[in-house]
Amino acid sequence: MRTATSALLILLAAIPAAGQPSPAPYRFEPLPKTLAELSSRFTPAQIEILEMVNRRDRDHLLRVDPPTPGLLVPVTWSDDPLTYSPFPRAWPGAEAYPKAIVVHQAMQAFAAYEKGVLVRWGPVSTGRKETPTPDGPFTLTWRARSRRSTDNEDWLLEWYFNFVNARGVSFHLFDLPGYPASHACVRLLLRDAQWLYGWGEQWSLDAERRVVTRPGTPVVILGTYPFGTPPAWLSLDALITPLTLPEGPAR
Repeated sequence: MRTATSALLILLAAIPAAGQPSPAPYRFEPLPKTLAELSSRFTPAQIEILEMVNRRDRDHLLRVDPPTPGLLVPVTWSDDPLTYSPFPRAWPGAEAYPKAIVVHQAMQAFAAYEKGVLVRWGPVSTGRKETPTPDGPFTLTWRARSRRSTDNEDWLLEWYFNFVNARGVSFHLFDLPGYPASHACVRLLLRDAQWLYGWGEQWSLDAERRVVTRPGTPVVILGTYPFGTPPAWLSLDALITPLTLPEGPAR
């Protein structure tokens, strides 16, 4: 649990004027210096929330690069991770789809919907500036428990679920450093990669494996990452305003 030394450092905003929206329920606290300190200040469930809202995996929560005002921490803790989702709880345009996935590149986050109802969200690391993740509508194609990267055979990609077959672009487990760092794929935390691997639907092909007879789960990659600007997930305006989603997964 947090100690008295981890008191509030910086509020994201002052108390709003009458009629203005309430500030986001977050604050900045000092970055922990060690994993032991992190574990002494927060419970395991709280650390998972910190990974989500800071867009960094557990190890990267300790790192000062890229620099941030501190560790972004909820003012009030909830047992429901959806409480902290930047995505709306309902996506009317996806109600006709049993399942749909959306990745918001500027916010570095993904969401999964079932018949238009949010069921899961989490942080991502999409493509770096030189190798951006393509935006647009796609579908999940095929999955593999693990495979070697076509860019570097030393990289083992676990819980792999492809969505651009021609280019080998996929969701998979890998480091989340708090910024876009991949070679076009969408990196996930271990728990999210495992969940998506089991939840998503693959495509079906004909006997010759040349024609898609049933597409996989729809995937929408929204926008591009605005390199050179402050992270959107540390912006008060972004935190208090749910993301706007397209009319449907097919856009």
